[in-house]
Amino acid sequence: MDPNIAFAFGTAVGLLLGVGVVWAWRYSERQQGDVPRRPEPEVPAGADDVLAILRSSVVIVDAADRVVKASAPAHAMGLLQDTRLESEALRDLVRLVRRDGQVREEELTLGLGRGGQRHVLVRVAPLTSRLVLLLVEDRTAERRVEVIRRDFVANVSHELKTPVGALNLLAEAVSEARDDPEAVVRFSGRMKR
Repeated sequence: MDPNIAFAFGTAVGLLLGVGVVWAWRYSERQQGDVPRRPEPEVPAGADDVLAILRSSVVIVDAADRVVKASAPAHAMGLLQDTRLESEALRDLVRLVRRDGQVREEELTLGLGRGGQRHVLVRVAPLTSRLVLLLVEDRTAERRVEVIRRDFVANVSHELKTPVGALNLLAEAVSEARDDPEAVVRFSGRMKR
């Protein structure tokens, strides 16, 4: 075989192999980049608009207990940890609603990582066949005010018992000393003081 023909033939085969290798490499790269995306659960139309205007913390959870959507107050309150609900009590409520489809409302005390203990009112309802909606209202401030009010009423009533009791005793003494004008004046002076 002529060396020039062998060289031309070898070059053609090498070029074809090179083109094939480059094509296979690019095809492989394209296939690796085309990872099928997991479809996002269908959130009803307008849900984002509603989430934006609600004062309550709002969380939407899918069938695998992953958080699909959450409002800014829900993040600020610390209800979420990555894509899960932080509180086991909230996860239990979601499971109950998913199981029987009944809307549930409960007051809970949640020990959340970032915000300490929070007293919340939680409403959980099925949104679709796969999604569950949580509305969480923070009642911590109201609970604190209630405790302060209760303590104030208890303290005031305790502090008023002593003077009222003393006035009652002095009134009895005046009543019993009605025949002794000096005693009446003395007891009524004490009542004024």
